[in-house]
Amino acid sequence: MAVQVGRRVLLQAVRVQAPGGPGPRRYVGLGGASSASRPDGHGARHYSSDPKEDLCVRHLDGEDAGIVVIGLNRPKAKNSISKNLVNMMLEAVEDVKKDHRVRSLIICSLVPGIFCAGADLKERAKMHQSEVAPFVSKARALITELGNLPMPTIAAIDGAALGGGLEMALACDIRITANTAKMGLVETKLAIIPGAGGTQRLPRLIGASLAKELIFAARVVDGAEACRLGLANHSVEQNDRGDAAYLRALELAREINPQGPIAIRMAKLAINQGIEVDLSTGLAIEEACYAQVIPTKDRLEGLSAFKEKRRPHFKGE
Repeated sequence: MAVQVGRRVLLQAVRVQAPGGPGPRRYVGLGGASSASRPDGHGARHYSSDPKEDLCVRHLDGEDAGIVVIGLNRPKAKNSISKNLVNMMLEAVEDVKKDHRVRSLIICSLVPGIFCAGADLKERAKMHQSEVAPFVSKARALITELGNLPMPTIAAIDGAALGGGLEMALACDIRITANTAKMGLVETKLAIIPGAGGTQRLPRLIGASLAKELIFAARVVDGAEACRLGLANHSVEQNDRGDAAYLRALELAREINPQGPIAIRMAKLAINQGIEVDLSTGLAIEEACYAQVIPTKDRLEGLSAFKEKRRPHFKGE
């Protein structure tokens, strides 16, 4: 019975996450692999008040091919989540989901000292009451789509991640934070609750009791404390340029890049689906995911490379 349930869960997930489709949109051209060590692709950060540049998407190339960097770029609004930003991110996430060449995704900020300040409260104040629920629903759908991406996702938190900004990071597989960054689900200060998954993802990550304490008190913690609590995977000392977390995220993406891309997607699927069910069903899901990698060319390439004592070259086939 567990095997049947596991296979059914897997098939449903695979149908949603199947690779392929048209190539990605390029929102802003921001340089190539030589500038990958900067989130904006240049020696200096890139700013703009043009709504079309609220989001910058870079597909790295050369040895970093397969790594995509999404940069939040609303300096005057502290990268707060607006209608326009939600729409642009939904398009970007959809493009990444369909592109089988993408092996990992980094979400970062192009604005010093800030990751994302949460909802755009100035825009929210201008909304009619009837507009609020649909907007929150769309923002929640964005965070859900981000969490459902089939490839590894890394949030590089070099500055404040508050409210919806932290919820965006919680939807990623891995969070890397600068020690000076500030994080918190602070919605109760506004007499509301986290509305884009925070009440569900935070307790799954750090446990219900700690999550309740942080949410009830609207507490803000720094990067080092976030790492101690299990909210972040790594906390790194911030540098003079303010992009230490991004640089560490890029290092991690480069560690992931050479591994078998189908295997990584199946491992992520097995983990994500398995933790929501009992162990017996989880093992069945793992078995079903393992079955997906057996007929791949990449598996044969891995065996050949091991036998020939060389580095494997995986193509995602």
